[in-house]
Amino acid sequence: MSETLAFDNLVEKLHRVLEGLPDYRTGQNTTYLIKDAALGAFSVFFTQAPSFLAHQQTMKRTKGRSNAESLLGIENIPCDNQIRQLLDPIAPSYLLPMFGLVFDDLEATGQLDAFRIFDDNLLFAFDGTQYFSSKKINCQNCSHKTASNSVTPYFHSAITPVVVAPDSNQVIALEPEFIIPQDGHNKQDCEQAAAKRWIKAHAEQYASKKVTVSADDLHCKQPFCELLLEKSFNFALVCKPDSHKTL
Repeated sequence: MSETLAFDNLVEKLHRVLEGLPDYRTGQNTTYLIKDAALGAFSVFFTQAPSFLAHQQTMKRTKGRSNAESLLGIENIPCDNQIRQLLDPIAPSYLLPMFGLVFDDLEATGQLDAFRIFDDNLLFAFDGTQYFSSKKINCQNCSHKTASNSVTPYFHSAITPVVVAPDSNQVIALEPEFIIPQDGHNKQDCEQAAAKRWIKAHAEQYASKKVTVSADDLHCKQPFCELLLEKSFNFALVCKPDSHKTL
């Protein structure tokens, strides 16, 4: 498959996923499709250019057609503020199916083979990342820390597994698992709990692919190891002497 056909195939899959996004608008002002707002947001990350949408709007006005239409199939290009207003109420979980579709495409076209390592395994690297922090702005999904100076830092973080290989500077992103307060739990959510949720949610999808899970010392605990074995994952976990003295 040529690169152009492969790209068009992925864009077509992205359109299918985005067509399933809910529209919470109740008024009559529906100039922009929710799908176009999502494609507009994606285009900024795809091109790595914050001014991309403004440039495309100018191109549309002056030349009658923009790259955003020809590359991504955007019908009407919303501005940044309109994108935020349309997408903010939508849960990120609606976008998760796209990760599996990309993974399946890479497997079907043989591109996963370059990532296979010892015993033909794929290496899934687990790590947490913080993507928002504020001492003033917070929401019901924020985690928080108790500080001695009575200032409470609020933050958002997630587990972001990726497929890695020792000789590759590229990675394949897998479904993230957001670290947010969980219903029915008294304790604040944490990276370890999020990692367990990811394994339970995606074992059926990935375990049969021959996967080794790699994670740092934080996850090197018996319950997590037992869960990985139960779900048919191999694992290679960092084990530090100061936190595993008996071992």
